[in-house]
Amino acid sequence: MESSSQYFLLALVLLVHNFVMDYSLANSNINTDISSLVALKSQITSDPQNILMRNWSTETPICSWIGVTCDSRYNRVSELNISFMSLVGTIPPEIGNLSFLVSLDMSENSFHGPIPPSIFNLSSLQVLALRNNSLSSNLTTDMCQQGLHRLRRLRISYNKLYGEIPLSLDQCSKLEYLSLYDNNFSGHVPKQIGNLTLLQQLFLDVNNLSGIIPEEIGGLINLNGLSMSNNKLTGPLPASIFSMSSLQWMDFAFNKLSGPLSTQIGNITALHRIGLEFNNFSGKYNYVLIFYDSTNYSHKLCHIPVEIGRLINLEELQLEINQIEGSIPKEMGNITALTYLWLDLNNIRGNIPKEIFHLKNLRTLHMGGNQLGGSLPRDIGNTTTLELLWLPNNHLSGPIPSTIGNLSELVNLVLFSNKFNGEIPSSTCNLRSLKVLHLSNNSFEGAIPDCLGNLSKSLSILHLSANQLNGLIRSTFTKECSLQSLNLNGNRLEGTLPPSLVNCKDLRSVDIGDNEVGGMFPFWTETLPQLRILVLRSNKFNGSLLFASKAKHPFPKLQVFDVSRNAFTGPLPDGYFKNFQGMVDAKENQTYDETENLFRSYINSTFTLKGRDQTLQRLLTTFTTVDLSSNKFFGTIPASLGNLNSLRYLNLSYNRLTGNIPASLGNMSVLESLDLSTNSLSGEIPEQLERLTFLAKLNLSSNNLVGQIPQSRQFLTFENNSYMENPGLCGLPLTKKCGQAPPPMLPQEDYDDDESNFINGFSWQAVALGYGCGFLIGGFLGYFILRCGRPKWLVEFFFGVQYNKVRRRS
Repeated sequence: MESSSQYFLLALVLLVHNFVMDYSLANSNINTDISSLVALKSQITSDPQNILMRNWSTETPICSWIGVTCDSRYNRVSELNISFMSLVGTIPPEIGNLSFLVSLDMSENSFHGPIPPSIFNLSSLQVLALRNNSLSSNLTTDMCQQGLHRLRRLRISYNKLYGEIPLSLDQCSKLEYLSLYDNNFSGHVPKQIGNLTLLQQLFLDVNNLSGIIPEEIGGLINLNGLSMSNNKLTGPLPASIFSMSSLQWMDFAFNKLSGPLSTQIGNITALHRIGLEFNNFSGKYNYVLIFYDSTNYSHKLCHIPVEIGRLINLEELQLEINQIEGSIPKEMGNITALTYLWLDLNNIRGNIPKEIFHLKNLRTLHMGGNQLGGSLPRDIGNTTTLELLWLPNNHLSGPIPSTIGNLSELVNLVLFSNKFNGEIPSSTCNLRSLKVLHLSNNSFEGAIPDCLGNLSKSLSILHLSANQLNGLIRSTFTKECSLQSLNLNGNRLEGTLPPSLVNCKDLRSVDIGDNEVGGMFPFWTETLPQLRILVLRSNKFNGSLLFASKAKHPFPKLQVFDVSRNAFTGPLPDGYFKNFQGMVDAKENQTYDETENLFRSYINSTFTLKGRDQTLQRLLTTFTTVDLSSNKFFGTIPASLGNLNSLRYLNLSYNRLTGNIPASLGNMSVLESLDLSTNSLSGEIPEQLERLTFLAKLNLSSNNLVGQIPQSRQFLTFENNSYMENPGLCGLPLTKKCGQAPPPMLPQEDYDDDESNFINGFSWQAVALGYGCGFLIGGFLGYFILRCGRPKWLVEFFFGVQYNKVRRRS
């Protein structure tokens, strides 16, 4: 009994002693925590929300400060969370004195400078999050040898850290989450990372890592997410990856990885997503299923391995922009969870297996830029969840199956640059969610389905160019029309441009060039507030462009105005030149909303630039052109053209323009091409044109220009053909020196009217004079012959040798 009392008293004394010591220790070190946080506050140069400046006061208990949490036992700072406060400053070394700290989160601020090494001495630290700052330093080589033995989450992504990843990282053996995403780390991926057997997610993306992926990565037996995209990694995927049965997603996109895709990929049955795009993977060889060891393996001929069909949980597969060859295995139809499939820009051949279209969850199918052939199977109508169907730049042929109309969720139908033929199925009009219909550069024939106008509420892009479509454009576009771009270029369409397009207030591009559309100029287009591109070239339009404008400011955003190769007549449209604000002070580097970006990404029109037909794949902010060539415009060139100081290409050739070249054209400071050839322009070349320092193409040929060619350095770069058939011009580069008498002026020929050439060369006065002279001479000769009895010398003079031959025969 006495012994028990002694033990009880001893235990009580020890308990009191420990309590006193802990209390004393806490009181003696709380001041250290205070001074550490005060030091941090002193390094803050910007606190927009005044949180620290207002709240972190030594007059209040530290444990009540915003972002500060203390532990209940020692009343010491255990958590510091000052994330998302927009703070600017540096991290002081005193932060390492918070010896009881378990979690430190300073993410989403603007801290800069180095990470103080003292942080790596915090032996209690389990969470270190410095994400999305501007920290710049390397990580000390012994960072995990000092005190981070309890660290579970290390998140220092989106900074400017550099140097190599420390080899000591594996001594942070409790790590479960590691993100070094988006920094400037270089060197190799350390094989020691494979020792972090508790690791569940690893992010090394967007750095400058090089070399091979180490085999040791396969030792991460608990890893479910692995991402090393956007680096400079080379070599094949290590075989050990394919034994990581817990892996749910992996991303190695945008590297320089090569070699074949292993058939062992089918072993990762938990995989939901694969990202291997933008590499150099090939399909000529693949590893066999059995590896004898990590360095000794065999190869066999294969392509995308059929074993991929075993990945029944796979939701996303990205293999675009590699060098994969062969065909698409029908076993892909077994991946019942597949939602996104990208195989663009490879060398894949063969047909698209119909089994692909039995995938009930498929939403995105991208296979553009391959060598796929054959036709689209009718089974395509089974993929009713499909939203994006992207198959351009292949060799697909045959008609589009009418079952395409079953895809009620389809948003993008992109099949351009194939060999499809037949008529565009009317069932396309059932696609009420369709936003992009791009069927250009195929062999479709027949009429455009009238019902496409019914889709105008949803449809933004309607491109049917470079086909063999014919007939009228009958579609009626409703007032709710959301169309942004209409491209029917290069068909056999007739009739007129439907005026109902005026309902499409968001219309940015109209291109119906190279058809047989005619009638008067569609003046209603000038009221479209967003119109950037208007191409009517090579059609049968006629009449004048000078009708009274219905818009106060016509064409306010127009950048491209191409009505060349038609039969327009009358003076040039001076009123339009005064309102082309999109060609005045155009600014580069503008930002666009999603709607504008969609429109610009689908631009594909052909223009005559610098004398050659060129295709514009994307509309730049500063691309501007006016082409009125090959019409019947007459009169002078308006001085108002000079106001278009952002115009880059101007073509007025092959018209009937007269008068001088306006000096105001010298104000078009960024002009790259000027073609005024084959007109009847006169006078001298204005010296103001010498200011056009960007001018790379000049054609003033076939006019009536006179005087000396400007001798500035820019003009000396042009050759003779820029000035030929202007008899009055002199000086370099022509051989004719100034001061020489000009040759006789020849009548100016009209390039497109043979009858007018005859009339211009022989006026009615000349014809009447010829008839009159002929009549007088004929009458004189007749009288002389009757009077003198056919004298020999006169007959021989007019009939020559023939007379002598006839006389000898007689």
